[in-house]
Amino acid sequence: FVGQFGAGTLVDLIEGSLFENHINPWVNQITAKLIPWHSIQTLIAFDYGIITLGLRYAVAIILPIVATFFLAFSLLEDSGYLPRLALLVDRLFKKIGLNGRAVIPITLGFGCDTMATMVSRTLETKRERVIATLLLALAIPCSAQLGVILALLSANPASLGIWVGFVIMIFLLVGYLAAQLMPGEKPAFYMELPPLRLPKLSNILEKTLSRMQWYFLEIIPFFILASVLIWIGKITGLFDAIINAAAPLMYALGLPPEAAEIFLFGFFRRDYGAAGLYDLQNSLTGVQLVVAAVTLTLFVPCVAQFAIMIKERGWKTGLAIGCFVFAFAFICGIILNLLLTVLGVTL
Repeated sequence: FVGQFGAGTLVDLIEGSLFENHINPWVNQITAKLIPWHSIQTLIAFDYGIITLGLRYAVAIILPIVATFFLAFSLLEDSGYLPRLALLVDRLFKKIGLNGRAVIPITLGFGCDTMATMVSRTLETKRERVIATLLLALAIPCSAQLGVILALLSANPASLGIWVGFVIMIFLLVGYLAAQLMPGEKPAFYMELPPLRLPKLSNILEKTLSRMQWYFLEIIPFFILASVLIWIGKITGLFDAIINAAAPLMYALGLPPEAAEIFLFGFFRRDYGAAGLYDLQNSLTGVQLVVAAVTLTLFVPCVAQFAIMIKERGWKTGLAIGCFVFAFAFICGIILNLLLTVLGVTL
């Protein structure tokens, strides 16, 4: 539903038909006529403009995906299934230093990792909170990132299977190692199960609209800020310098140098990077797309999530998690690229 309808049908309609064919050309034309200064023109329109890039990503790519995800999540929530899910995963989560209660922040992470990091404060021990924060930062894609990647890979089941399997393996491996290396108590888990019920349409719509409003109001300023920072980076040459400096890393991943843009975008917001990958898909092979999707999924948390990590876990722990995730994501991407190349996999 999220991958096919949200990231496929709705995004194609809004981004392809509306923005690419009508809004962006009109904005480019009006901006060029009314504003004589090229640097100001590029701030508003053209490749990295506030409207043509920032608002297009937010409204045309991210919003439809987030809306369909929140609709599906609200359906599960209103049915009373989530507490049962907590009991189902309790035994598995104990292997990675958590318990069934952690299913709430982990599941919320598939909506927004920033919000999920805040919710992780409900876990009983510091050990659990640190492990949950690490796993959220590393291996849990937010709704927009998840939806875009599902849309990109769902046409090829093998590509989707490699991405899902690799990310789950990393989630479990890092969680298990963290549980073994981090000392601390392991609290018991008890939960009262509410009865299953038929979801009410009014409840589902109310929750979905409320979350959409919150998320949309939150991402618009970040997308505008990201566009402005990218514009500053472009006119000062800093943006191109970072892209050029990252070229050897992109080659190690088997990706073209321009792929560095999506990781730079992803630092501002994960969904911004995912939208950049959506734009770049036609210039990548199947193997490159899988490697890029895996590395981007494991890549550093966005600015907002990183700030919440510092606030909730302290600057030492937050910075340590950020540095580990940054290095580990690229190591995993390089290993995956080597494995697929050596095995002669074509996608």
